[in-house]
Amino acid sequence: MGTIRITSGILKGRSLHTPGGKTHPMGERERLALFNMINEHLPGAEIIDAFSGSGALGVEALSRGAKRVVFIEKDPQAVRTIRQNLAELKIDGEVLMGNVLDFQDTKLYDLIIADPPYDKFEIKSVEHLTQFLKPGGLLVLSHPDKDVLIAGLKLLKTKKYAAARISIYSK
Repeated sequence: MGTIRITSGILKGRSLHTPGGKTHPMGERERLALFNMINEHLPGAEIIDAFSGSGALGVEALSRGAKRVVFIEKDPQAVRTIRQNLAELKIDGEVLMGNVLDFQDTKLYDLIIADPPYDKFEIKSVEHLTQFLKPGGLLVLSHPDKDVLIAGLKLLKTKKYAAARISIYSK
């Protein structure tokens, strides 16, 4: 288990534990760029952090003013790490253990952040999440270096970082 730092907001500089194993947290430079691109959408937002890993992306969103984050992660060690991070930072978030494809909810969200594993990247998991996105809401996707089209969403912006891309879509 390692640590990473929160890049901005009220929790800037605080440390987060990472679960290790197969999870690889997004780099600080990429996280900072991602959140600078969506910063105006964060205050008061209700967010899904899918494929959460350490929970870093959801915690960054909370640090920048998001109202609520639902963390979805299937790895038990990662789920324990997210819960530990939230407890140590004294912040709230709903942590769900399970596959993204099994997620169900009756409410819609302002923002969905998805950072699926690149070695098993499956667009169907991401497409499943889009049904929980409010009209006008944003989907932020970290993905391998190839274009990804998502039915029902409009690609607004893509930024390339080494062998990865961060794409932002609107509904």
